[in-house]
Amino acid sequence: MRIVGMYPAYRPRRLRRTAALRRLVRETNPTVAQLVLPLFVRSGRNVRRPVRAMPGVFQLSPDQLIREAERAYQAGVPAVLLFGIPDRKDEKASEAYAAKGVVQTAVRQLKKALPELIVITDVCLCEYMSHGHCGVVRQTARGPEILNDPTLELLGRVAVSHAEAGADIVAPSDMMDGRVRAIRAALDANGFVDTPIMSYAAKFASAFYGPFREAAESAPKFGDRKTYQMDPANVHEALREVAMDIAEGADIVMVKPALAYLDVLYRVKAEFGYPTAAYAVSGEYAMLKAAAANGWLDERAVTIEMLTALRRAGADIIITYAAKEAAEWLQAGA
Repeated sequence: MRIVGMYPAYRPRRLRRTAALRRLVRETNPTVAQLVLPLFVRSGRNVRRPVRAMPGVFQLSPDQLIREAERAYQAGVPAVLLFGIPDRKDEKASEAYAAKGVVQTAVRQLKKALPELIVITDVCLCEYMSHGHCGVVRQTARGPEILNDPTLELLGRVAVSHAEAGADIVAPSDMMDGRVRAIRAALDANGFVDTPIMSYAAKFASAFYGPFREAAESAPKFGDRKTYQMDPANVHEALREVAMDIAEGADIVMVKPALAYLDVLYRVKAEFGYPTAAYAVSGEYAMLKAAAANGWLDERAVTIEMLTALRRAGADIIITYAAKEAAEWLQAGA
């Protein structure tokens, strides 16, 4: 095939004869340095509780968390993202900002055991609230209502407690309006002016989150999260949300989910040129695992292809439950 018009004649087949030649001219290469592994931590010791809907993913006690993080780090994965599962929940999410909370304890132990590992912490309240929502709830005549502004103070407290424990990056995922500004102000007021914020800036109310709700034990007890997470149909709203988070002080912005939102990811990166993360969520991981288990797809090949698609669309950082395996495959020259 000859490409004519504005491009000169080009015969790509000459550069496809060997794997080495193909790699030499490849336009997009995912690398291990861009991967982040999400991990779920709960209290206890020697706890390694499998998540039914996510083969290979576990709820881990801090000692097991360190072992899992060390394996990933040895494979080349530079960062983890922590989600906490508390022993007690209430309507003030008290365990989310407790000095000896499960995440705070895990961060201290991780940074002591693996000081070079980048530890990112999810800043949200849903896992810690008895009702499972990401904000403070008030009962009204029309039913339960999520209160935006009273939630901001709690999110600031959570972020500060994580920074005090040693978190390298805090990542608010709640989607409350003004949360980045509130967290930045709280961090700065407590001396953590250099702690970056990775904002879940374009987080959609997606059906792909199902397995995560099991892993984090965070399913809402009533209603859904559509009043504060984004409508999957809206891309211009996503761009406005990203712009607001950048204006409020976000250092990294995120698009979540990843694969079904490549158009959003591309537009966010093209529009703002900011460090951009893509979260390959639990549903994406579970679908591939199920298909691979049935022999319908090659797990290694499809995983690398998905990572390449995210990089091609503009992701600088890729958060994936397959980070350790992907790192091993990439190191082996996948």
